Amino acid sequence: MTYATLGVPGSAGEREETTHRVREMAFELPGTAFSSYAAKLAEQGGIVEERITGAELRSPSVQLRITPFGEVELLSTHDQVLGGPNGQSYLGCSFPADVGYATMISADAQRIGDRLAREGVLGQFAVDFVVVRSGDGSWTPYAIELNLRKGGTTHPFLTLQFLTEGRYDPATALFLTPTNRENYLVATDHLESVVLRGLTIDDLFDIVTRHGLHFDPAGQEGVVFHMISCLTEAGRIGLTAVGDTPASARAVYQKAERLLLDEARESLAEQPLPA
Repeated sequence: MTYATLGVPGSAGEREETTHRVREMAFELPGTAFSSYAAKLAEQGGIVEERITGAELRSPSVQLRITPFGEVELLSTHDQVLGGPNGQSYLGCSFPADVGYATMISADAQRIGDRLAREGVLGQFAVDFVVVRSGDGSWTPYAIELNLRKGGTTHPFLTLQFLTEGRYDPATALFLTPTNRENYLVATDHLESVVLRGLTIDDLFDIVTRHGLHFDPAGQEGVVFHMISCLTEAGRIGLTAVGDTPASARAVYQKAERLLLDEARESLAEQPLPA
């Protein structure tokens, strides 16, 4: 729902126009009817939240773990990739979070973790943030959600750990290999297109081999695919792309995405009958 062009508060017809826009709002889940939403709201209630605005907004997260000894371990930071009709659906992540605010949100998450530890919480959890950039370039963080579980950023980080035997350094907000080489990743659970249904699992392995998309331990760059069984049936696949700079990780991700879609389109194209 948008309040753009609604007019100043108290203007004529404000209530009617607001009601109309509420009824016409787009939901994150396609096909959701307002009547269904209104029924759930009446049954379960809702929460009114203040909308955070600014020149630029991003949605990073911090992952932590509380050990049986009550120690709070800072595991990682990520920038979440969001999409959907209103930009509220989680699609993937990049790791680590931007250095402009990574240590800042880590400090706030640490305080939350200390409190949870005193309350007896154990295990892994994540704190989601919204960070806002002001006109002078500085960032202001707002903690908005606490998830007492593993999340969508967990398995890409573990994949990077297992591939490189590296570690996250909370002091610098960087991921370092045993040789102090930096690593970065871009990952998604939602590389999705109807054309991907034209590929089989064997096709995927063939594409990876022909184009050298696999992870290269020597170069510390490449792609690991997951959700492979969803490829033919749902036209969806997940991937974690690794590079030694944020730009190279993004380039590896974009290369894999482009090649998969191009090969899928070619597989669906009608071929001429042999003469």
